Amino acid sequence: MTSGTEAETEGRVYNVGGQDWDDVVAAADQAGDRPGDERLIVNMGPQHPSTHGVLRLVLTLDAETVTELRPVIGYLHTGIEKNMEFRTWTQGVTFCTRMDYLAPLFNETAFCLATERLLGITDRIPERATVIRVLMMELNRISSHLMAIATFGLELGATTVLLNGLREREKVLDLFELITGLRMNHAYIRPGGVSQDLPSGAIEKIREFLAIMPALLGDMRKLLDANPIYLARTKGISFLDLTGCMTLGVTGPVLRSTGLPWDLRKSQPYCGYETYEFDVPVQDTCDAYGRYLVRMDEMEQSLAIIEQAIDRLAGSRPPGDRIMIADAKIGWPAQLALGPDGLGNSPDHIKHIMGQSMEALIHHFKLVTEGFRVPAGQVYAAIESPRGELGCHAVSDGGTRPYRVHFRDPSFANLQALPAMCEGGMVADVIAAVASTDPVMGGVDR
Repeated sequence: MTSGTEAETEGRVYNVGGQDWDDVVAAADQAGDRPGDERLIVNMGPQHPSTHGVLRLVLTLDAETVTELRPVIGYLHTGIEKNMEFRTWTQGVTFCTRMDYLAPLFNETAFCLATERLLGITDRIPERATVIRVLMMELNRISSHLMAIATFGLELGATTVLLNGLREREKVLDLFELITGLRMNHAYIRPGGVSQDLPSGAIEKIREFLAIMPALLGDMRKLLDANPIYLARTKGISFLDLTGCMTLGVTGPVLRSTGLPWDLRKSQPYCGYETYEFDVPVQDTCDAYGRYLVRMDEMEQSLAIIEQAIDRLAGSRPPGDRIMIADAKIGWPAQLALGPDGLGNSPDHIKHIMGQSMEALIHHFKLVTEGFRVPAGQVYAAIESPRGELGCHAVSDGGTRPYRVHFRDPSFANLQALPAMCEGGMVADVIAAVASTDPVMGGVDR
C-alpha cells in the first residue's frame, strides 16, 4: 500500500486480500494491547470443513473469546456474471444456474423475470409455465433447507442428522432428474416459460413425495427440536436482532428469526404467489436455534404450496395450453422429444422443424444461434430464495446479449453479519453462527 493511499484513508487500513499474513499480524501487534495481554490470530478456512465452502475467516482470539472476525471471500470466483455478457439471453440461464448451486432454480427464475420485464412480456407468460416455476422453486426450497439443516447437525457433531437430511434431499433430487433430466444446474426455466412440460408420471411421483415427507420432517424434528446438546449449542448463540438485520441488509430465515415476517412472496408477489395459501413462519429468538425452526416451518409451508400447484397442473390440459410464450421470435422450442438413443432429437421432432417453410426454418436457426433482441433498458427483479432476497439487475443495450447482469445474492449480504454475531462469543460458536446463516459460496464468489 502506497503512502499516498494511507494519507487519503482515515484510520488504520487492514488488507486481507491474500498473501497478507504478515500485514495481519503486524496490525494486531500495533492495536495497543495492554502489557501482558496475548492475542492469537488464526485462519479458519478457506479449506475448513465447517465453513460451507471456501470461506476464510480471520479470527482474533483472546483465549477462546473472539475479539475480532473478518470474512475474506473470493477464493471460488468463477466470473459467471462477466461470462453472461458474451452469451445470448437464453444461454445466460446455463451460467447463472451455477451460482448458488443449492438453489439453481431460483437463480434461473430471477434472471428470467428480469429478462421478461425488459421484453415487456411478463403478463404473457403461460399460466402453466408460471405454476411449474412455483412448483420447482418450492421443491428447491425444501432441498436447500434440508442441506442446510443436515450440515448444521454435522458441524455440531450430529451425524445422524446429516444422513437423514441427505436421504430426504435425494427424494427431491430424484424429482428434479425426472422433470428436468438433471439433479442440479438445470437451465430448465427459460425466458418466456420453461424448457419442457412435466413428463408422464411426474404428478403421481410428486404426490407420493407429498404423502411421505411430513413424517420424515417430523423425524428430523425429533432429533433436534428438544435435543439438550443441540439446544445448548444454538439457543442464545450468534445473536442478531432486527436492528442489526436492517442495518446490515440481512434477509431470509435470519431476518425472520427476529420476528419480522418479511418474505417477498407475500410482500412483493411474483409468479402468482398471491394466489397461493401459505404462512410466513417467524420466531423471536434472534439466535441460531430460531433460524433452524424457521427453516423447518418453511419446508412445511412449501409442501402446502406444492400441493396447490399440483392440483392446478393435474387433469387434462386444455387445447392451446402452452409452457412457452407463443411469440416465435422469443420462445425457444419447448416441445422437445429424444430419439431412440436417448441423446439426439427424435425423428418426429426433426421432421416437424424441417417440414415447415424455409422462412420458418431460417428463423428457427437464427433464434437458436443468434438469439432474440431485448429492448434497451435496465430492470431489477427480486425473489425470495432459501437464503433471502435474490435480485437480478439486468441491463440491455438493445442487442442479443446482456450488456450487464449483476445479482444481489443473499449469502453475500448475510456474511456481513458474522462479525456482529460472533465477536464477544466463544470460538466454538463461530461454527454455529456460520451454519445458521447458511451461506453458499458459489453465490458469493460469482
